[in-house]
Amino acid sequence: MTETVARDDVPSGADVVDELTRDHHEVLDLLQRISATRDTQERRDLADTAIAEVVRHSVAEEMYVYPAMSKSLDHGADTVEHDKEEHNKLEQIMKDLEGVDGDDPRFDTLVADFTRALRHHAEDEETEQFPRMRQSIPQEELVELRRKVEAAKKIAPTRPHPDSPNAELFHKLAGPGVGLVDRLRDRLGNRSTG
Repeated sequence: MTETVARDDVPSGADVVDELTRDHHEVLDLLQRISATRDTQERRDLADTAIAEVVRHSVAEEMYVYPAMSKSLDHGADTVEHDKEEHNKLEQIMKDLEGVDGDDPRFDTLVADFTRALRHHAEDEETEQFPRMRQSIPQEELVELRRKVEAAKKIAPTRPHPDSPNAELFHKLAGPGVGLVDRLRDRLGNRSTG
């Protein structure tokens, strides 16, 4: 099993932008590590951990960050809709990757697709959306959003569910139950999810 992604060293004044940016970089690092090893089980474990982290991140964004963006940013609803479309694309790639062994030739192709899609999504957020959030949303609210995002990631699903709605209400009502089932499946299948 791979190591879990540590969250204990987050400064108390860190905000949601710091948290989400850190998530992006940690997962992109996990994906890069896949190409650095030929060990089939390690490759699978790294991919499973990356998938779990992106699913948690996406659910937390959809629960708390996207409503704040819709409310506070100019053209926020359009920005959120664009991000949800990118999440849908990522979910489908992750779902496809879940069913492929680390030594299958499709594995590397799917990891490359996953990396490209995540990098594009992260660049959009980090260069355009996050600076707009910091200009439009008070710092105290951004810090509180980080706390909400951290809490949401603890109960969020760990597996992609591309047929589920990417909506705040769905995640708040059904997400904890889906997350519990996912974590149980992870344990029973010895799946590394961080």
